[in-house]
Amino acid sequence: MLATYALLPIFQRFAKPLGIQIERRDISVAGRILAIFPDFLTEQQRQSDDLAWLGDLAKTPEGNIIKLPNISASVPQLLEAIAELQAKGFKIPDYNQSPNTPEQTEIKKRYGAVLGSAVNPVLREGNSDRRCAAPVKAQAQKQTKRSPGMKPWKKDNRTCVAHMDEGDFFGSEQSHIMQNAGSVQIVLKTADGGSKVLKESVKLEAGEVIDATCLSKTKLCQFFEKEIQDCKEKNLMMSLHMKATMMKVSDPIIFGHCVKVYFKDVFAKHEALFKEIGVNVNNGLGDVFDKLKDRTCETKDMVLADIKATYDSQPGLAMVDSSKGITNLHVPSDVIIDASMPCVVRDGGAMWNKNDKLEEVKCIIPDRSYSTMYQAVLEDCKANGQFDWTTMGHTSNIGLMAKKAEEYGSHDKTFEISTAGTVQVIDLATGKAIFSHDVEVGDIWRMCQTKDAPIRDWVKLAVSRARASSTPALFWLDPARAHDRNIVDLASKYLLELDTKGLDIRFATPVEAMKETCQRARAGKDTISVTGNVLRDYLTDLFPIIELGTSAKMLSIVPLLAGGRLLETGAGGSAPKHVEQFLIENHLRWDSLGEYLATAIAFQELGTRTNNQKSTMLGDALMEAVGVWLENNKSPGRKVKELDNRGSSYYLCLYWAEALAKKDAATWAKFAADLKAAEETVTKDLVECQGVPVDIGGYYKPVDALAEAAMRPSPTFNKLIDEM
Repeated sequence: MLATYALLPIFQRFAKPLGIQIERRDISVAGRILAIFPDFLTEQQRQSDDLAWLGDLAKTPEGNIIKLPNISASVPQLLEAIAELQAKGFKIPDYNQSPNTPEQTEIKKRYGAVLGSAVNPVLREGNSDRRCAAPVKAQAQKQTKRSPGMKPWKKDNRTCVAHMDEGDFFGSEQSHIMQNAGSVQIVLKTADGGSKVLKESVKLEAGEVIDATCLSKTKLCQFFEKEIQDCKEKNLMMSLHMKATMMKVSDPIIFGHCVKVYFKDVFAKHEALFKEIGVNVNNGLGDVFDKLKDRTCETKDMVLADIKATYDSQPGLAMVDSSKGITNLHVPSDVIIDASMPCVVRDGGAMWNKNDKLEEVKCIIPDRSYSTMYQAVLEDCKANGQFDWTTMGHTSNIGLMAKKAEEYGSHDKTFEISTAGTVQVIDLATGKAIFSHDVEVGDIWRMCQTKDAPIRDWVKLAVSRARASSTPALFWLDPARAHDRNIVDLASKYLLELDTKGLDIRFATPVEAMKETCQRARAGKDTISVTGNVLRDYLTDLFPIIELGTSAKMLSIVPLLAGGRLLETGAGGSAPKHVEQFLIENHLRWDSLGEYLATAIAFQELGTRTNNQKSTMLGDALMEAVGVWLENNKSPGRKVKELDNRGSSYYLCLYWAEALAKKDAATWAKFAADLKAAEETVTKDLVECQGVPVDIGGYYKPVDALAEAAMRPSPTFNKLIDEM
């Protein structure tokens, strides 16, 4: 959002004279909160539901949407956003995780629409085509030094992945393909003969793949106990890698169990106190510290002493911020698997310890559905050493994600079991049970859906990209997993309906696919990974971080099923640290390359669809400008008093105007010349403003005037942009 304050006026300066309109819509956490509580706000405070509006647009042929990284809010982040908005005078209600009244229950339900991956399932009405633009790959390979650097791997490195062998989602999954359209009901039949409806009705289409699975709380906690003890015996640091933001129901619960097992003595001794002050272990150890703030010094000191004693007796924890004592178990949204595991690879099989040093680590990823492929890449590095980004091939991805496909669409069908019994999914037309799982108190049960049309489109998109790029395509699917077995059968069937002559398209388990992809990458060969929704998320961080240093430099093109385009930019995992640095030093190191590329493609797409040559020219010139920008290495620097995001965008503007002047001198030559003449003044303005704290009036809801002033500190550049 911060970069947009500087960048959007630039885009509009080029588009408006040619009759093209670029609108901004607010899908921030704060914007989404305000949109769902109009009845608590004054007329002036009310905000339109821009996410719903964009969701409707994505279902039309006219959709041409550029989505910037957004926060998939965890509960701690939601609470912070609520507090900030309330302090600004927005009288929105408090969020109660354990509601006691119907009103509180309704408020919690409304806030549920903001938690986790609230944005992506609404906008992703198509499958994902994520790849690196050729100039970006070429520029990355020219770099002789990267920051952060790629650390060497030792063959005797002890870093490893630990996963459950039974009782996980992988082992208990059941899958079914609907022969006809219909509806199912999810029911918990209790041991005493009673029943409780968990979900009244789920409408399903003919050909839809549905899955149900369960994770055992007992087996999970036993697994955590075993792995913590193993780390202790081997003097090996431990870390937990989850996706608590995206899997907003299941993963915070799993995270909470790990916290409670690691700090079992603390939670046993202070059980009554923690219950009294309302500690929610699913929010991490940080929730203990937050809830202790209002207690007496004696009480706080006693609990803190017991926590320190646990640290002394248990294996070391990977750190999020060693200078502040923030560990892997403080907040569930601090360590996100798709961002954290690539860093383990990049850092030579290590994570940061309490002394701010890199140390070997056991990476705990409980579910076997995805943990094994991470172990495969660690083993590849132990055997072959660190990847060489200057020579390695490119791994792109075709991801199945349309219409809330697979696990990322399971939130409203995920339940923490309150009573032992059997969960059944019942076909309402026949009364017969499609799925049945025996469950115990605390088990996590979930069901998800994958519609047939997205599967067909996904297979077609994979074939199209394989032919266009002359690159082998590997479907990452494990026949030993119930869901994947059905997807293999369907994908094999749909491949027969397409022209695959001369193409190398194969199926492999995630482990075998990882081994082959790494082998090909080391040989300088490109590979297309064709995956489901979760692996799409994981791999489109893993390989870009190794290849390019960041996933923010990847193109993410989503051909919408209705005919439009969704263009996703960057990856927001690093954004909080960038904002923190900006507020302290007035230096924003966020790289907007993803926004540049997406906007270029959006102009080109609009031009093709509407036969608008001016739009096509804008897009082609912007893509040319990006190439010059890369060649001249105008990416933001990491340190204060270096060129930052604002300076990078100035140079993008300059090169874009120069590219357009070559195509239409009458319209653009003077603008390009004026920008070039102002280069020394503008860059001086954009660097000299750095080195001091900056106030933008809020983290989740900045004050527009303050944020704009901070992000547009050059009067000379502003005049060139604003005065057409």
